[in-house]
Amino acid sequence: MAGMILHTCSRKRGGRGRMRMNGENSVDSESQDKKESPGAASDFEFLQEKIKERPINKKKLLKRTIITASMAVLFGLLACLSFLLLEPVLNNWLYPEEEPEMVTFPQEQNEMLPEDMLTEGTTVSQEESETQDIHSSAHDDGEGQTAETKTAESASGVGTDVYDPDRESAAAEGTGARESDESDVHENSLAPDYLDGEDAREDHSEEERSETGGMSAGELAENQEEVTPYELLKPYQTQYEELYKIYGEVVSGMVTVTAVRSDVDWFNNTVQSEGTTAGVIIANNNRELLILSRKSSLDGAETIRISFCDSTDAEAVIKQYDQNTDLAVLAVDLKNIEEGTLGSITVAALGSSISSGITGSPVIAIGNLFGYNKDTVCYGMVTSKGNVVTMADSEYKMMTTDIYAGTNPSGILINMKGEVIGIIDNSHNHDDTRNLLSAIGITELKGLIAKLSNGERIPYLGIYAQDISAQVRTEMGLPQGAYIVDIDMDSPAMRKGLQKGDIVVCVGLQDIKSAADYMNVLRNVQAESSINIVVQRAGVEAYEEMHFVVQTE
Repeated sequence: MAGMILHTCSRKRGGRGRMRMNGENSVDSESQDKKESPGAASDFEFLQEKIKERPINKKKLLKRTIITASMAVLFGLLACLSFLLLEPVLNNWLYPEEEPEMVTFPQEQNEMLPEDMLTEGTTVSQEESETQDIHSSAHDDGEGQTAETKTAESASGVGTDVYDPDRESAAAEGTGARESDESDVHENSLAPDYLDGEDAREDHSEEERSETGGMSAGELAENQEEVTPYELLKPYQTQYEELYKIYGEVVSGMVTVTAVRSDVDWFNNTVQSEGTTAGVIIANNNRELLILSRKSSLDGAETIRISFCDSTDAEAVIKQYDQNTDLAVLAVDLKNIEEGTLGSITVAALGSSISSGITGSPVIAIGNLFGYNKDTVCYGMVTSKGNVVTMADSEYKMMTTDIYAGTNPSGILINMKGEVIGIIDNSHNHDDTRNLLSAIGITELKGLIAKLSNGERIPYLGIYAQDISAQVRTEMGLPQGAYIVDIDMDSPAMRKGLQKGDIVVCVGLQDIKSAADYMNVLRNVQAESSINIVVQRAGVEAYEEMHFVVQTE
């Protein structure tokens, strides 16, 4: 049995050996056959590797492109937002700017005296003293110049352009010449009236000689005949030269405000239109140049351009405005103004309009007085300052002049010290004086201008208040306070229930005795704030007290 197993195993091993040998022999034969037969490789082409390019997926490519572009835009927006937020901080840190100064104007409590309007005295130069002498001589000519003054001028040669030798010969001829000269007195219209008649001449001969420095009436008449019309008008020319000198000192503070608007013509083409008005520089807060101008002239403006005295331009924005007075304060960034321009312009000085002697005083009007000329100057005097204009929550005194102007002028009035005493406004004129230049007194506007310059809004209730005389109050039994004569439609006061005929007796914690008290209290109230108003309202039998809480606008 064991022998059979060993025989079988040996047979198997021998078979496997023979199979291995047979396999190797077959591989060798096949390789040899391949070498021998060149066409045999085609039978194994399926075993060869072939690399093909991967096809492009357009959808995936487009998707990746969109994602990349979106991320780029997103990062760009984030970068811009970060720059906008950090740029002011970094700029202020690297280049710190001065804080703008608060604009204030001194408030006037009492009226100025006429002598206070004159220039404060300093040492008068020789030229100024000569000018004053000319002014005094002109005044004497207006009321009848004395013979002594005329003779002195003739003898010294003042007022004559050519030397006249007959002047000395007439003085040296003696009595005969004087009698001949005296005979011509009646033909001379400039001779005094008392020279008519022989007796009168004899009676006044000594007086004449003492007054004229020894010259007779005939000599005086002869010298008077030599005065030319030019010499008579010379004092007036000097006065106008002085006025123009004052104008030259102030005009550098005046600007031209141009409002640029876009319009559409008949053919649907976009065209630009411009409207101009006058403005005055009122303050420099170290960051902005502040300019006072008319608000209505700027309505609908897309761009506001300021033209200075040296013809340079700069862009401005409306900082704040008051609808009642139609005044607006414009701001021009100092960075947008050239250094040379900053050196040539001046800030206007605000004077006083409550002086007791302002009526009849000379004034100078500067600005756009006729609507077509941007740089106009006129001279005149104040004819009246008693006109009071009542507006919503305020009232202002108007000054009227004898200066002729257009129906819609703009500019300022200045006194002989070069100070602004009024803002030109003809909108409140009557029909018979519509072309006479009027202005709102600057004293009542100082507080308003200061608020506008600091960017503060003017509180608004919509109440028109007036005073009631003591006689009327006594006769009708009315309480003392600010009488409401009218209320604006849809105003805060009307919406809360205040009515025409109510009498305001208290605003906040302040008792009201007059319309001026009401307006003064309201000036110190902030816009968009709530205030308590107490009024007396007429009832069936007597006045009743009513309380209202009104929010200003």
